[in-house]
Amino acid sequence: MTEGRRTRVVLADVQPRAHDHDRTRTELAEQTQVGEALVRGLVRAQLALALRMALVVAIGLGGLPLLFAVAPEVSSASVAGIDLPWVLLGAAAYPFLFAVGWAYVRLADRNEQDFVAVVRRPER
Repeated sequence: MTEGRRTRVVLADVQPRAHDHDRTRTELAEQTQVGEALVRGLVRAQLALALRMALVVAIGLGGLPLLFAVAPEVSSASVAGIDLPWVLLGAAAYPFLFAVGWAYVRLADRNEQDFVAVVRRPER
């Protein structure tokens, strides 16, 4: 083996091009037509999600009185000695609302992550 002097090879520091993200961020900050369109798209997506979740809650909880009116045997049933309508409206409604709220937060976060991905996407 020959002993020689070691040479350290280092790749050049690769700096991301500053103009890739700056243009979209500038569009957002200055509220240009492009920036407004991006923000409007996010707001529209969040509003659509909120309306869908409100519809789920309205059908889920608002449909119970209709169910009790259409099927009187359901309203006269009992669970552990407690009438089923009381169980559904007094106890089961809370886990249902919690699940809808949890799903809303996850989906709203996903909408925001998609928005950030669009903003950070390098331009071609």
